[in-house]
Amino acid sequence: MDEELDLVVLTDEDGNELTMEVLDYFFYEGQEYAVMTEYDENAPEDEEEADAPQRDAFIMKVQPVGEDEEEFVPIEDELSDKLIEFVNTELYAAGDDDAEYGEYDDEDGE
Repeated sequence: MDEELDLVVLTDEDGNELTMEVLDYFFYEGQEYAVMTEYDENAPEDEEEADAPQRDAFIMKVQPVGEDEEEFVPIEDELSDKLIEFVNTELYAAGDDDAEYGEYDDEDGE
């Protein structure tokens, strides 16, 4: 199954470019957020394999910029904790058909 990846390039506070894969988008209290992970072109296609490495997930705020562009903004730790709980309980534990990445841990986009 060839699935097109949603990749974005972000710049960290040190000026380094990171390629991130957007795993999912969701809304919380009227604001859009994205669940992302660092892109690894060598990662196995089936991440549910027993020997597949666990990837850290990050949640970032989606900020519209212009008509067809968006910017990803880091969020505060307190909000990150709420969003991780929301994603794990409301989206993934509830059996959302589009939620194919399982539970997320306490990683956030700082």
